[in-house]
Amino acid sequence: MMLEQSSHPRSLRAKDSVLTATTELLAEGGLPAATVDAVSARSGVSKATIYKHWPCRTAIAAEAFGKQMAAAIPQPDKGNAHDDLAEQVRRVSEFYAGPEGLVFAQLLAASVTDPAASPYFRKYFLDLRRAAVAELWQRALDRGEVKPQISAETATDILFGPLIFRLMTGHAPLTAEEADKISAACLHGLLKD
Repeated sequence: MMLEQSSHPRSLRAKDSVLTATTELLAEGGLPAATVDAVSARSGVSKATIYKHWPCRTAIAAEAFGKQMAAAIPQPDKGNAHDDLAEQVRRVSEFYAGPEGLVFAQLLAASVTDPAASPYFRKYFLDLRRAAVAELWQRALDRGEVKPQISAETATDILFGPLIFRLMTGHAPLTAEEADKISAACLHGLLKD
């Protein structure tokens, strides 16, 4: 069960320090480097305080990583559904193709086997990413460019699921060219004629 975070300034500073330290450790060595001991040492926040706010290191990493990805992948606004969605697929593919892709794969795998971490991964990573795509989808719906019977949830799965599958299996590359092929194939069935 996720704990509500305190709004006390000291608690907020500690949380920010922990998330900053975790982001740095993830960048340096992935999830294996982001142990609670390492986060505590880097952030100057005691392990007791860390465990007061998070149940495990994967939960901390999921929150830190989700915030990092939100900042790293801004929403495109190219004026039409095709270009916006294709650009978003390209940006996410590029993110996954970089060092962050390995961290994402590690977090996804750890969240599958760690029930305490799963809610954090969904809230701070998946839900935020899905909400961003839902905004793009809503803009497209408002402009009448996509089929209204297709939900943002379904569109998100269709557009971004192949990227995660490629990342996790390594069966095909995550390049801009391949991202464009994925979005073109997906959008052909999603966009109105």
